[in-house]
Amino acid sequence: MQALADEKVFKCPIHSFIRVTDKLIWELIEAPEFQRLRRIKQLGGTHIVYPTAEHSRFSHSLGVYFIARRMIDVLNKQGTRFTDSERMLILCAALLHDLGHGPFSHSFETVLNIDHEDFTRRILLEHTQINHLLEGYQTGFSQEVSDVIAKKHPNRLIVSLISSEIDADRLDYLLRDSYFTGTPYGEIDLERILRTMRVVNGKIAFKHSGMHAIEDYLFSRYQMYWQVYLHDCSLSFNFLIQSLLTRVKKLLTDGYAFNCDMRLFHELFATTDININTYLRFDDGVITTFAGFFLEESDATLRDLASKFLNRGLLKEFDYEPQENSPQLYEQLASAMEMANIDTVSYLFNFNHEQSTYDHYGLDCESIDILTADGISREISTVSNIIQGIVNAPKKKSTIFLALDHVKASANKEQLEKALEALIGRSVHV
Repeated sequence: MQALADEKVFKCPIHSFIRVTDKLIWELIEAPEFQRLRRIKQLGGTHIVYPTAEHSRFSHSLGVYFIARRMIDVLNKQGTRFTDSERMLILCAALLHDLGHGPFSHSFETVLNIDHEDFTRRILLEHTQINHLLEGYQTGFSQEVSDVIAKKHPNRLIVSLISSEIDADRLDYLLRDSYFTGTPYGEIDLERILRTMRVVNGKIAFKHSGMHAIEDYLFSRYQMYWQVYLHDCSLSFNFLIQSLLTRVKKLLTDGYAFNCDMRLFHELFATTDININTYLRFDDGVITTFAGFFLEESDATLRDLASKFLNRGLLKEFDYEPQENSPQLYEQLASAMEMANIDTVSYLFNFNHEQSTYDHYGLDCESIDILTADGISREISTVSNIIQGIVNAPKKKSTIFLALDHVKASANKEQLEKALEALIGRSVHV
């Protein structure tokens, strides 16, 4: 393991100073695939609601690296010794876990029908500078890092530090997203959580004295989802991005003649097996720049979506309680919009989601264990009355998003109002 002659330091508002002492880590940070993360916002369209939420996946990834490094130090002091290779594996997986995110994250993924985690692994394993650096450290190391991020590595302790109910990723993004949105919901006691970490039978557990900090962490995560990540305006903006990209894809498929050079989008949409170099050329700035070009196109829907994207022309949300006949009523609303010449692919979305405060039976989750005074590790809902009361009790959200300006301008406005009212179960006046 080679150390830097002079350590590198990043100033961070969350963690103060993030220090880099390992040559490999610094070289990975300097690689173009990692530098690209400077140009991708951590929270996609959430800056539409919280205007200071402009932080990047670059800064978040550094934060995850920092917390993983602290976890290693804490566990080392408690007697869990990691080898040099294991230490580097943890740090690299922490640093590189978000490499594959595309611009505006999940909207981009939806249109392309891809998973950013698949592209993270491709960047690690294909002919990239990141791959070259990892293989230069140790033959087969890129596959090991990929396996940790994919939760397939045989060392479950290492995997849990990067991906579990309480991991370096979640601990950083709660603090960071809370800070940059200016909201208190994600404020957690990181020091207490780290200080009470232990390894019991090869698995992370937390001393009973840290249980209240864990309870607070779980409620903070829950509140951040409903107040920030699933905010109606943020969802609306993400749907606009999805609509814009979907329209571009359709026009390219139909042979529409764009005024601007669309070779990059042709390469993106031409095949399901996207070239990794093409994928890496896309970031938030590319999408925003092309949206400006689309304002000059002859396709009215594309122009309108680009204008809404650039000027915060959000879709209007209507919450409703799902009933047995809700799918039929939704189809009736969609049909009414189509009859009014309103493109439902671009201007109508039905959002359904449920989120638990804590659900340790989730497929990708491990339980949070508390080390009690008798030295036995127990799952937290069996120890905490608070968590026991809310475990596996999800909150549900069903919302219709539609382009209200198109409804208002329609000659069939009254019919559209009635179809919407039938679905959401209350009167509306558009």
